[in-house]
Amino acid sequence: MKIKFVNCIIALALVSGLGLASVSQAAEKKAAQKKAAPKELPVLTAADLQKIEAALPASATAKPAKPRRILVFSRCEGFVHGSGIVVGNKALELMGQKTGAYTADFTTNYDDFALDNLAQYDAILLNNTTKLMVPDPAVQQALLDFIRNGRGLIGIHAALDNFYDWPEAAAMLGGLFDGHPWRGNGTWAFKLDEPDHVLNRAFGGKGFKLQDEVYQFKDPYTRADRRVLLTLDLSDPATGGVTQGVKRTDKDFAVAWIKNAGKGRVFYCGLGHAGNVFQEPAVLRFYLDGIQFALGDLKVDAEPKAAAK
Repeated sequence: MKIKFVNCIIALALVSGLGLASVSQAAEKKAAQKKAAPKELPVLTAADLQKIEAALPASATAKPAKPRRILVFSRCEGFVHGSGIVVGNKALELMGQKTGAYTADFTTNYDDFALDNLAQYDAILLNNTTKLMVPDPAVQQALLDFIRNGRGLIGIHAALDNFYDWPEAAAMLGGLFDGHPWRGNGTWAFKLDEPDHVLNRAFGGKGFKLQDEVYQFKDPYTRADRRVLLTLDLSDPATGGVTQGVKRTDKDFAVAWIKNAGKGRVFYCGLGHAGNVFQEPAVLRFYLDGIQFALGDLKVDAEPKAAAK
């Protein structure tokens, strides 16, 4: 009788323990799902829509070789660039529709990086994503192969605030966020590294000023593997006068570039912290041409070139 009683106590303890473990696991799963839920975004206003429509390019620079489709990913695990995502996504959608350069699908779901889903796309565009988590080595390899085998990758603004623990992806995009000394409430000057480059024709061959937040980058940023198109113009008193938070001693504050990645192509542009940027005709033209480069329809020189002295 004593042995049976002890066995019953042990059985009850096991059942109770399993029940507690099950409850604990369920709670942890629920908390993880809540943490991973997409952040709430602002609503696009009628005024913003009108400004986007007025700024859209009339046509594509290059005729697509075939119907193109891009996957626009805008998930944030870190800071949320609300208007940059909402206004930017709408501008990307309408720009593709109006010019016929591409069709855009929009998602915040990691599952859409599955290889069978990616097969229908010609490029992935990261619009202001932050702190993305792609821990599965198989998914990581699928994404890298997607680009290297001939597809495109486009990054907007905070796209470089990702992949701190995934060096291959950081290197492919071209760098990592290392602060933003030039704040979003300021108007900064930008210069064209190559005024006659095809993609810089959007700016009429001239530098410009724009209200935006500007990043500085750390390794793996280098000019050795890319063609830099835009850089901060430090000769402008307001832009060059910023010193707080500046870390780069070489004063190389690139803003946009293109590069090859195997058989694929990468276009990154740091403009786009907030919605106002996507209401500028020159910026939208620049983005359209950069997207067409990444898609393989706009043939331009992406070979690395040293910075002008």
